[in-house]
Parts: sequence; C-alpha cells; structure tokens
Amino acid sequence: MGARVVTVNEVLGGHVQLDIECLDRVYLNAYVPILQSSGQVVAFMTQHLGLPIPSPAIFDKMGQKFRRAVASFAEANGIPWVRFARDDRKADVMAPYFKRAAATGRSQVVAIGVAQEFQRVQAAYRRETSTAAPQFTFAKADRRVTCYYFYLWDEDFGPAFIKVCAYFPYPAKIWVNGHEWAKQQAARAGIAFTELSNGFAACDDPAALQEICDRLQPGTIEVFAQRWLHRLPLPFGPADQRAGYWWEISMRQVEVSRTLVLDAPRRARAFFEALIADNLDIGRPANVEIIFKRHIRRDTPGVFRTAIDRPAVGPDTGGVVLNVFYKHSRIKQYLKDGRAMRIETVINAPRDLGCNARLPNLAELQDRARACNRRILEAERAGQGTVLASPAFERIAHPSADADGRRTPALRFGDPRVQALAGALCTTLLAATGITNKSLRALMTGLLHAPYSPGQMTYDLRRLRLTGLIRRIEHTNRYVLTPDGIKVAVFYTKLHNRLLRPLLAADQAQAPPELRAALRAIDQHISSYITCARLGSAA
Repeated sequence: MGARVVTVNEVLGGHVQLDIECLDRVYLNAYVPILQSSGQVVAFMTQHLGLPIPSPAIFDKMGQKFRRAVASFAEANGIPWVRFARDDRKADVMAPYFKRAAATGRSQVVAIGVAQEFQRVQAAYRRETSTAAPQFTFAKADRRVTCYYFYLWDEDFGPAFIKVCAYFPYPAKIWVNGHEWAKQQAARAGIAFTELSNGFAACDDPAALQEICDRLQPGTIEVFAQRWLHRLPLPFGPADQRAGYWWEISMRQVEVSRTLVLDAPRRARAFFEALIADNLDIGRPANVEIIFKRHIRRDTPGVFRTAIDRPAVGPDTGGVVLNVFYKHSRIKQYLKDGRAMRIETVINAPRDLGCNARLPNLAELQDRARACNRRILEAERAGQGTVLASPAFERIAHPSADADGRRTPALRFGDPRVQALAGALCTTLLAATGITNKSLRALMTGLLHAPYSPGQMTYDLRRLRLTGLIRRIEHTNRYVLTPDGIKVAVFYTKLHNRLLRPLLAADQAQAPPELRAALRAIDQHISSYITCARLGSAA
C-alpha cells in the first residue's frame, strides 16, 4: 500500500515549530534625482560647477578623481582589492572575507571588488552647429563601465554591500539582508536561536523574534545607507550635498519571506511534493488574482504562470522551487535546508503591488507582500481542505426557507449554471475589487458560452447571499466570499474537474486501460444484478 499523502492542513495544524515573517534580501537603487535629464546635467556643470561650456570632459575628470580616491582609501586602510572575473559568483568569492570580519564584531569595509558591468549612465553627443564653439547634448545610455563594490560588515546589519558606478551620474546599488539584521538584533537582545542558511531554524522566544523582525523599517535602512555613504570615498562631497546633489534611495528588488519550520524533517519532502502536485494551476490569472489581490483583465500585461524549477546556486541546490509569476514579480515556495517551508514574495517592481518605489514606501510594500504570502497559504489550505460537512451541503444543495418565510433557491451540484458560478467565484476569490454584478456576469458569460442577462446575475447573487456564501460590503454594491463560500467554490469546482469529468470519460479511447477495464467490470456486475432481480431492460 502506498504512503499516505500529507496535506497542507495536517502539516500546518500541529507540526510547525517556528513561524517567522521577515524581510529577506533588499536590493536598492541609489540615484541623484536632479541629475536624470539633459537639462539637469547642463545645470550641474554651468550653475553648480560654474563652467562656461557643458562638456563631457568633466565626466572624465570627475571619474578619474573618484578612481584615485577609492584606490587611496583601500591602501590607507589595508582593505583587500578584488578584481572579479567574468564568471565569478561574487557571494562565494566574498564569503571568507565576511567570515573573518564577523569574527571581529566591528563595522568595517571588508573588501573592495572591481568589475566591468553595463550601467545606465549619461552619455554625451556632439551637436553639429555653425559656430566654432562645440555644443553637446546629454542622454541616458547603457555603457560598460567600472563598478566598485564596497563590501561591508556592519554591527547592525551584518554582511552588506554598496556598489557605485564610476561614471556620471554615479548610480549606486545597496544590498542588505533582513534576516541577517534580525540575527544581529536577536543576539544583542540575548535571544538564543539556531540558524538556517538564511533564516532561523529554532528560537527560545519566537514572539520576541517576530517583534524584532517587525522593527526593520525603511528608516532603519535609510540610516544604514546614509551612514556608509558618508564614510566611503564618493564622487560627490559635502558641498555637492548641500546643493542637493546626493543620493536618494528607491526599491529595486525586495524579498519578503515567511518561514515555517517543521518539527520532523522526514515529513517535509512528502508534504512539499504533495503541495506541488496539487497546486500546479495556482499561477493562472484567476488564481494569481486571488493571491496578489490585484485585478487582472484581458489586457493586463505581464506573465501569469506557474513553474517548477531547481535553484541554480545556494544551499538548496538540487531541491524544487514552486514559482508563481505575476507581472514582474513572483512568489516562490521551496524547502529550506530540508526542514522548513519558505514562502517568498519577490517584488521586482513595487507598482505590481500598487506601491511607489521610494524607500519610505517599504513598510506598505512589506505589508502587502506578507498578505500575498498569507493568501497563497490560504489558497493551498482551501484547495486541500474542501470537505463539506453534511448540514452545510444540505443547506446549499437543497431549497430552504428562513424564519420570515423567504425561500432560498438551491445551488445543485452538477447544474451547468451552478458549476459556472462556482468557477467564477474561484476566479474572484478574495480579489481587492470584490464581486460585482458586472464583473461576475462577464465571467459567467465566458464560462457558459451563452448569453447571461443582468436579471440572471441578480438572481444568482441573491442565491449566494441567502445561502451565506457571499456577504455584502457595507455601503457598496460589492460582495466578498465568506469562509463557506470559499469552500463551496473550490469543492464544487475541484470535484467536478478532477473527479467527475475524468470518470465520465472513462469509457473513451483516451482513458487509461485500467480505468476502462474497471468500468467494464462495474457494468457487468450491474447487468448481472438486473438479470437476477428479473428487471426488464428499458424500452
């Protein structure tokens, strides 16, 4: 007999030792806002620097000065100088440097890495004029330039880096890790914990640890970034900063994670395999709308799909990752070190979740990403926990009347209109826009492949409301699904699509031979019983 499949609800119902939500990797853009257009570049040269002619020669002069300052800074402080090869994985190259720095326990520049990379910089183009004096125009372009990686070990954040492009207007990147920050704060607070490769495996005080993770806010990261920007050798100095020429920070990529550490690692892999098998359709537009709480229309651009991948690098190489893609972002689920389930919402464009990209919006973005992590778990719970109690099924599948004598029409399983209604409800499950007559009617028309009038939609909405499957949002004409509504929608749809439809097609040529043989055996037994009961064949 095969091993019993472990469901999401069984695992999460009593086998989770630690449940922690935390910012993970945070990758930020640092840019000078008033050096982003051609006119702003000209103003910098003529008004701020006082040059008579805006010329690209100043780019080379500033760049050479910056390069000399970085080399002098490294030499004066005994900082290792590392030139990256094309195929080097920078994290692996820097690992021993970080390990040595962590042992000292003090903030420092661990190493300076040098690489040639494509960056978006200001390029100069000479304009043809009738005058002798040269004239230039400036525009953004991708150029392969030198980049300096300042690898840092910080007393508050642990390992981090700041990358600065060596060409005007000197765009920069900042990388920190929320889990590493939380580890530093937990150790400082005297909270004992066991590490995962990037997270926590166990903790003496989970509530206090979660409180620490919740404290990591945009102001904390801003203070870290500005502290190091003022300590490192950079092309802009105090006078430039007073004139407004200084870096501001926006979000480039943010990972928000939820880690559920299981008590028995032997259960983890069976559970995760069952999870993958049961949720391969979770990346379709209908289900992505559920999870990301963003309304998706036919003309919504972006990618909506599920992919099963293997990590290319890192300690989880060889495992399986379930990726749910939405526009530029995604949610990934995988086993962490073989004993924890990690759910990560990876936001590559904050506007995917309706947030602006400036760093002060990180708190709102983190709240929305945590909600995505929660909703994907709820969707998986609903998908595996859809057994309806007998009274609830009777209340929905049979007509009834309330105390005032109002009749509630039945929602009979198998009825094409009811099945279409259940499928449509799955599509708009927990959507931020709610359920309206118009939006649900459009879905019903597509599912029924037949005209569906506003009157029919009003009738069906009344059925859903009286059976307690939806509730009206106060002061609006919108509805949301109730917990029973979620179960009914998923139960009706899953039972029909995954059980009845395959069974009803069991006598077709494309059905598996075993299923067709079983159906013939059942048919023979029924015919035998009919003969023994002396029942004649139907005319």
